[in-house]
Amino acid sequence: MTTHKTCDGVLRRDVLRAGALGAGGLTLGGYLRMAQAGQVRPSGAKSAIFIELPGGPSHLDTFDLKPNAGDEFRGSFKPISTNVPGIQISEHLPKLAACTDKYAILRGVSHTLAAHALGREYVCTGSRPLASLEYPSYGAVMSMQSPSIAQLPSNVAIPRSSHGAGFLGIRYSALNTNTAPAAGRPFSVRGVSLSRGVTVEQVQRRQDLLQDLDQRFAGLDQSNQLIDGLDEFSQQAHALITSPKARQAFDISKEPASFAAQFGEDSFGLSCLLALRLVESGVRFVTVQLGGWDTHQDNFTKLSTNLLPKLDAGLSGLFTGLEQRGLLDSTAVLATGEFGRTPKINSRSAEGGRDHYPRCMFMLMAGGGVRGGQVVGESDATAAGPAHEAITPDDVAASFYHNLGIDPQLEFQTETGRPITLVRDGKVIPQLFS
Repeated sequence: MTTHKTCDGVLRRDVLRAGALGAGGLTLGGYLRMAQAGQVRPSGAKSAIFIELPGGPSHLDTFDLKPNAGDEFRGSFKPISTNVPGIQISEHLPKLAACTDKYAILRGVSHTLAAHALGREYVCTGSRPLASLEYPSYGAVMSMQSPSIAQLPSNVAIPRSSHGAGFLGIRYSALNTNTAPAAGRPFSVRGVSLSRGVTVEQVQRRQDLLQDLDQRFAGLDQSNQLIDGLDEFSQQAHALITSPKARQAFDISKEPASFAAQFGEDSFGLSCLLALRLVESGVRFVTVQLGGWDTHQDNFTKLSTNLLPKLDAGLSGLFTGLEQRGLLDSTAVLATGEFGRTPKINSRSAEGGRDHYPRCMFMLMAGGGVRGGQVVGESDATAAGPAHEAITPDDVAASFYHNLGIDPQLEFQTETGRPITLVRDGKVIPQLFS
């Protein structure tokens, strides 16, 4: 999978602003009454797939088109109907239009961090970045709260995760594959696949030697979190290499051709297939990246010829495949970039582009207790901001954790006894689960 570099190589701090909870009119009290009456879908999600779209995809050209806006806003893409009456999305997402009943679209999501790294940290953790504290990624929290069985990693990223384990410690970081599957080529993950004639027996002898050395140096530093984390990685690597279950889980060639075909042959689609296979095997959390969304120039060509067809095939294959395997009710899915793009088209190239725009963006959620086939939230006439109250990344994070059975108000303590709330400001969005 290609690595995409975004435009702002220098990090900068933007002014932070807490957005108001936006959930389209249903209050938390109303949600609780519906839950008591049995009108809320129960969440049975035990695994999660996080689709990360680095660079910031344009909301106006994907899931929040404004066909009645002026030419300088709406662009050249036309909306098409989906399989849910009243919901329309981009003409370049026909496969996702055919399975809209399986996911919820969040519109009018809003924040104020227009720098890539800061926005990405925000949407990957659900808490606004602080200089004094690094919050953990969703996968790190899941890895700590609900680890996989010993033979499998709890947290996998294809090819890598944008954010680490933060204050939870390195032991909960993702196993980065550092590459993505490619059609017609065997997929191997360092630490999982054996190569160059190395046998499991040789690996076991090396592990015995390492354990002997560890015993000799035991007690040098029992409180160092980094050393503890690296030791966890060493044990995990050994378990993966010697586990047939792990090697089977990563082997997408085992999938029937008829099932794999719906994901396409692009590396993103095959990564989505691998993510499905991993959660089916028992992995708790998988991150899949599709980068390249920083479309300051040639926005419409880049989207229509490259990015949207990839997203359409891979994500529709994931939603449909999860349902076909009976996994959609047990797998929470969240797809997001770090922000949206400017409503007004710029003139940086012949066809124009769109710039960073955190005040309005989309996110997608599915699986577990999330009710698909609905739009939550609304943007204004030009998608320049929320039409009513904003949905924040904090609210989405609280809802995502809720869907996984993790209390977003879970409290941790630092070594000095400082209390830290998992999601500082977010509240569960009731409509998602009703």
